[in-house]
Formats: sequence, structure tokens, C-alpha cells
Amino acid sequence: MVDDEKTLVEILDEHTPIDISKYINYVSAPQAGAIATFSGTTRDTFEGKQVVELRYEAYVPMAIKCMKSICSSARSSWNLHSVAVVHRLGPVLVGETSVFIAASSVHRVDALEACKFVIDEVKASVPIWKKEVYSDGEVWKENSEFSERRLDFGKDDDDGRSGVKEVEKVHRHERKSCCGAKVKVKDESAAEIIPSNGVGERN
Repeated sequence: MVDDEKTLVEILDEHTPIDISKYINYVSAPQAGAIATFSGTTRDTFEGKQVVELRYEAYVPMAIKCMKSICSSARSSWNLHSVAVVHRLGPVLVGETSVFIAASSVHRVDALEACKFVIDEVKASVPIWKKEVYSDGEVWKENSEFSERRLDFGKDDDDGRSGVKEVEKVHRHERKSCCGAKVKVKDESAAEIIPSNGVGERN
């Protein structure tokens, strides 16, 4: 069932924790027999380095647009009742949640597969950037999903058409990537931060 009024997308301002129960409650419904969720949390080590926190920046208007498009693509591929996606900005300490996704459906397969698709696409294409802060330094990190997408789009198939194999992979089940290249925007004046009350966009 496609219900365009049951999609919630939010980007939260710095120091605003994600209220997981809010988004689970949003997708809950008597007709939904399954709720699948994904919670991305900051881990304490990376390749032997001690992680202190992660810091996130975003081009907020485009990030909201991309996440809404990803949710629409998920709806076109799976029989979903509701979808909710939220991402934090600013510092996220070890053990805290930076991104949360919830999807509900009549049967579990739709919710589970859609939830995985949404987080993979968020990582690959939404203009949100991550800095890892260690006990002895810090570095901006590229998501592996974005790196793989960029590399695949640079490859030629037998006919010499760049990126055809990746396009076909992303478009199976008639799904699509919404935003193309995930390029960091230096002009911070172009970005509008969602206030701490968590107001984003919903359909």
C-alpha cells in the first residue's frame, strides 16, 4: 500500500539527540505487521585508533530532498505503510545514534529490504559528510558506499558507456539513486540548518 502522507524526513541540529521511540511510533499502525529499523551509532575504535566522536555536516536543503526521493524509490519497490528517516548534525559521541531509519509494512520482507535500501542510499548519495575525531587527530571520511558508487560510475562496459553497470544495479526493481555525486559544498551560507525542534519535511 502506498500512503504518501506517511513519510517523515528530518535533519536535526547540533546537540539534538534522536528520539528513537518517536520514529517507531510514527511508522506504527494496526495494519502493519512488521517494523524494521536501522540505528547507526558511533563506535569507539576504527582501524586501531581510539574514536572520541563523529562530527557531521550537511547541505541541508539538498539532503532533505535526497532523503525524500530515496523514500519514494523505496515505496515504488516495496509495499510499505510508513517510512521515517532522521540524521543528526554536529558532534555525535561514542554510543550515540547519528542516523535512524524505520519502515513498516504488512509483511516483514518489505520492511527489512526497504530499510537496508534506504540506509545504503543515504550513505551513497545524500550530501552529509562525516569527520572522525580520534584521541590523536581527526580526518574527514568517505562512506564506502559513496566510494564504490563513484568508482563504478567511472567504469566503462563493453560498449564504452560509462557507468552503465552501476546504473543497472541501482535501478533493479525500478529503484534509482536520487542525487548523483555526493560533493562537499564549501559555501556554508547556502545551507539552512533545521532548528533543534527537529522540523524537517514530511509528505
